[in-house]
Amino acid sequence: MQICPSCLGVYTSRGLAQHLAKTKRPGCRQVLQGRIDAIIAADAANSESSDDRMDIVPTLGIDDTVGDEMMPGELGLSNSDGDIDVDYDIRAVQHLSEGGGAGIAPSESRVADENEVVSGDEVVEGDEDEDEDEDDEGGVVPPGLNQEPPTERDTDTRPDELFIEALASRGGEPLGECAPDSGYDRYIKTLAGGANQWAPFNSKLDWELARWAKLRGPGSTAVSDLLSIEGFQDALGLSYKNSRELNKIIDTQLPGNLPHFKRREIKIAGEVFDIYYRNPLECVKALFGDPEFANDLLLKPERHYTSPDKADRLYHEMNTGKWWWETQKQLDKEKPGGTVVPVIISSDKTQVTLFGSKQAYPVYMTIGNIPKNIRRKPSCHAQILLVYLPTTNLKQIPSEAARRRARILAPLAQAGVDGVPMASGDGSMYRNHPILAVYAADYPEQLLVTGIKSTSCPKCKMTKKDLGNPHAPIEYRDLEKILDALPLVDIDPRDFSRECKKHDIKPIIHPFWEDLPYVNIYRSITSDVLHQLYQGMIKHVISWIGQLYSEDEIDARCKRLPPNHHIRLFMDGISSLTRVTGREHSQISSFLLGLIAESPPPSGSHYHVSAANQKRIVRAVTALLDFAFLAQYPIHSTTTLGQLNQALDRFHKDMEVFVDLGIRTDMNFPKLHSLRHYITMIIFFGTTDNYNTEYTERLHIDLAKDAYRATNHKDEYSQMTTWLERKERILLHEKFLRWRQLAGDTASTPTERRVILPVIAPERRVKMTKHPTLRAVTIERLAREYGATQFTAAFSQFIAYYRSPHLLTTRRLLNEAASNVHLPFNTVRVYHVAKFIARYPTQVDHENTTLDSIHVKPAKKNSKRRKEMIPGRFDTALITDGTAAGENLEDHRVGRVRVIFSLQERHARILFGGKAAPKYFAYVEWFTTFRTPGRNHGLYLLEPAYDRQRERFVGVVPVDNIRQSVHLFPRFPAEVPERWISSNVLNTCDKFFLNPRTDRYSFTRLR
Repeated sequence: MQICPSCLGVYTSRGLAQHLAKTKRPGCRQVLQGRIDAIIAADAANSESSDDRMDIVPTLGIDDTVGDEMMPGELGLSNSDGDIDVDYDIRAVQHLSEGGGAGIAPSESRVADENEVVSGDEVVEGDEDEDEDEDDEGGVVPPGLNQEPPTERDTDTRPDELFIEALASRGGEPLGECAPDSGYDRYIKTLAGGANQWAPFNSKLDWELARWAKLRGPGSTAVSDLLSIEGFQDALGLSYKNSRELNKIIDTQLPGNLPHFKRREIKIAGEVFDIYYRNPLECVKALFGDPEFANDLLLKPERHYTSPDKADRLYHEMNTGKWWWETQKQLDKEKPGGTVVPVIISSDKTQVTLFGSKQAYPVYMTIGNIPKNIRRKPSCHAQILLVYLPTTNLKQIPSEAARRRARILAPLAQAGVDGVPMASGDGSMYRNHPILAVYAADYPEQLLVTGIKSTSCPKCKMTKKDLGNPHAPIEYRDLEKILDALPLVDIDPRDFSRECKKHDIKPIIHPFWEDLPYVNIYRSITSDVLHQLYQGMIKHVISWIGQLYSEDEIDARCKRLPPNHHIRLFMDGISSLTRVTGREHSQISSFLLGLIAESPPPSGSHYHVSAANQKRIVRAVTALLDFAFLAQYPIHSTTTLGQLNQALDRFHKDMEVFVDLGIRTDMNFPKLHSLRHYITMIIFFGTTDNYNTEYTERLHIDLAKDAYRATNHKDEYSQMTTWLERKERILLHEKFLRWRQLAGDTASTPTERRVILPVIAPERRVKMTKHPTLRAVTIERLAREYGATQFTAAFSQFIAYYRSPHLLTTRRLLNEAASNVHLPFNTVRVYHVAKFIARYPTQVDHENTTLDSIHVKPAKKNSKRRKEMIPGRFDTALITDGTAAGENLEDHRVGRVRVIFSLQERHARILFGGKAAPKYFAYVEWFTTFRTPGRNHGLYLLEPAYDRQRERFVGVVPVDNIRQSVHLFPRFPAEVPERWISSNVLNTCDKFFLNPRTDRYSFTRLR
């Protein structure tokens, strides 16, 4: 199997050749041209020399040798790994991807050809009847009637080869000895429960009630009241009479794998603060030795390529990035045989009360050896609460006073240098070197950690006046000089202040990272999608658009968007939202472009926006949204990083329109500048889902908010840590019991690690409900309530064509054959929803996870308010024509699904004559075919398709031909008609744009 470097699709060798030959995606066509050039170059080389060697063919990509001088604007053309002098071996490993048919990455936006007649963004389409209604003699069959099963990219196979370059190092290899008690063996000995598998509890019921009380219970007092009911404890055979006795069992008889919290007092300028913390080294041991992660640990740095010529490199897990490779090399020079354990720290203040200002300041820790799909799932418990910091802002303390932080990470300093023996979950011993790799935080926290002044970049020396300049060279901060300046605080405070000012940092006194080995804190500060993109740039752009178009008009357009599985409808608009979350900004960004595409601001706007500036706004918004989607890819190649850079360049080109219109005075602010560091961070630390603070934000609920609610709000931190330790012990015991029931020794049995490539968007399949929503709906009712007014004619055409697909080549022949079809029924089974699940379930997408859905249901009376009607909903979908491989968007068509139905078996046998037939069908109303997308926004313009009698083009297709739901934007005029509402806009509007940003699957297919 082979991987296309541009779209990251997985193919057989023959399939890849066909894909490159037929694709219309510019990125993939560029790959094809590169291969053609390579063949020509190889032929030329062979004619000059008979040496039997393999040349590495350079293609347009990103130079992998990203040093301190590298910036996104300086991307090179070389695909070699620079001058890294190291022995390595290339090996092709058998690779089973649990994602199946990897998703298609977006190529560059297609634009109108220079010779095409266009007016602004509107493509002049000519006479639609020319395509839609050919004459009888030479006409084509209606869309969707070819019933060959839609073929996909080798969906029955999975990628077999991934080309991995391994560092020639003993790092990551076991020491050759095993721990005496590993995995759950030590846990079993500690329990000493004998034959009682539920020990220390009496029975399964005893354990289940204890689990409920600590994980789901209403509180200690309520549990004690429940247990005190006369006869309750005896009837159930419980081993505890109240919460106090249950807590004693948990504290003394349930083993724990995490260290206890410690309390330390720190005194700052005469004020005493309490810090509750854990030993970080013990936390690393617990994570590394967790038997649940034993078979998944990443122990060695690797370089992944799509082909043996190393023309296109892949980045996904942390061990595929440059940081791990370089750190392992440096460690090998000083302590050969050591294993790098990348420590990932994240911190952020959070509100723990709905009212008032009570805050918590948790710091979380995990390790990069655990795969990211495990780390980011709270249910896997791969993140540990390391410390609760004081939340005071210390405003009363002068800036020159000592503001020392407790150096919680100090135990990692010597351990990082000398290494510490640690056992993995399967008992293998390693000499581990825990090294701080990533510090994930929002911008204020980044400034606090690095000691950088506000409005400055925490990573480089960019001045404030150049933050918005995309061409300003990036010069990273000199860590060595800063480290030389820090000890001066104990020698000469004045020299210390002068040196700090010289290096443009605040006078920070012995920061926690000062003595940590192999750490460059300015490199460890990573890009943050949540705060920099959604709570940063997207938030700003939404605000700017609201000012330009007026908030009332934007709200009116939001209220008139049609529903879709992936779209949240803001029926009250977005201007009234308060304390908007990153998730809400993400939801708004999914339809933001549709609010302004080809729609000028209303006449009452305070800003005069010319047609030229309108196009600049649309191009800028399009580029930023492309950047946001690309930045979140779970796997990147050299090619897709080039696309990410192109999106940023496009945004930089048009962003000054907001200055020209007076929305901003300049574009010099840190969150805009931070976008220039994304590519470097991906190359160094893997994709952004390795260090996105969105995943630790979710931990605030479990480890801060719920913990606070469990206290009496007096001396809360001591209660919070005790509550958390008990919860962790219950969760550990739950995992142990699950392990014991599933065979006992499977979790401790080492197996060969499989490289699991993430997929950009998993392939999908339709899953219908076992039983229909309505068992018998008449054809007359289908026409009246569902709008299927041509059901009999459409289904007759389907049957006729299905019987003789090779004979009915014109509309006239098809209509004649359809007129002879007799439908032996008057009712059909109707389904109101079709769901899409992953074709190949992964660890991320569970087998039954609904990835998409299509709703098809008529209006009905409101059960609570009988006089009101709940509007009907008939979603739009992308449907394959059944004739091609489904690779290109042009092989599909958009239709509005009016009915999803099935037949009784006896009726199916009569109509299809025993021939294999689809089980589920859909009656759809067609839209026009795909033409050239708009030049500025890249959106496809669609209209309802009509014949010459102004009847809607309709058809019946197998439900399996439906690939996904799609969302359509109404083409908004300057002022939205009042008659348009969300539930009827698909009926009242006559022009729509196809929305490619509802989710990652749509983003990869609909552009």
